[in-house]
Amino acid sequence: MAEIIQRDGTWAFDGSTVRITPGLHRSVPLFRQTYGEIAVPLEAVSGIVYEPERKRGRLRLRLREGCDPLLQATGGRLPDAADPYRLTVDIDRSGVAEYVAEEIRQALLLEQIPKGPATAYLLPGPPVPVSVRSSDGTVSFDGTQVRIDWSDTSDRVKRATGPRIIAVGDLVQVEWLPNSGYEDGFMRFVTRETVFSKLPPEKDPYALDLWGSARRDLLTALVATAVTARLPHPSTRAIDHAERPQLTAAATTATATGTATGTATTPPADHHDVLLRRLRELGELHRDGVLTDEEFAMTKAAVLRGFQS
Repeated sequence: MAEIIQRDGTWAFDGSTVRITPGLHRSVPLFRQTYGEIAVPLEAVSGIVYEPERKRGRLRLRLREGCDPLLQATGGRLPDAADPYRLTVDIDRSGVAEYVAEEIRQALLLEQIPKGPATAYLLPGPPVPVSVRSSDGTVSFDGTQVRIDWSDTSDRVKRATGPRIIAVGDLVQVEWLPNSGYEDGFMRFVTRETVFSKLPPEKDPYALDLWGSARRDLLTALVATAVTARLPHPSTRAIDHAERPQLTAAATTATATGTATGTATTPPADHHDVLLRRLRELGELHRDGVLTDEEFAMTKAAVLRGFQS
């Protein structure tokens, strides 16, 4: 077994799995400690490098695209210190780091692991149920539905709508961006009904606005990853995109035919239903005094722009 133990954590390779265990030192980010141990199967690895520096080096494990729901959910936006696939190495352990990297590279060659995108997740993501308290509210996921309970500091529009419960079957994807300390982040649950909505995170009842402690708000990536792991794999969406040109061409032909015969085609009825429902909800909030005239006008314009795009 090839193994390296450092303050940030331990990497151990037994020929088939790279086991990554976070360190217990206080300098290790809360996210890494909470996410826990990660067992990376060799078939999920595309490469590994050791980058020596003057005082310390760095091991970097590269995974195949589409194999890990954590990387899919976070989109490479995790801060370096919170990235479990990077290990800071003391200079006197550089020889051990090189040995571990070489052992993994040799195994990749022997097993002829492909480097192309994976068509299914090869890592499970965090276990459920999982619950995280953020600056905008508490978000929980039990494997079948997401629940958002707003905090006292949430926008009054969100508090007026009450707790938000979203079934996994209604979700299209999760969008996640961490707050950097200088700019707010967000976690948005995109559903079939809200896919056209462009509301700002602070007003969107399907989004958490991350503006508080970056250390704690980073934990929302746990929920984003757990949900992503239970959504259809992105390769299935790639198939949909490949078929879209044919559908678009068919729709164009149908529109031209309809125009020629004097029967203009109209957008899908469900598209209109979603738009009318969103506008009706906004109108009720406006009448109840939850939204001011200015907030109502701004939010309504954002919804209409989203549906027209």
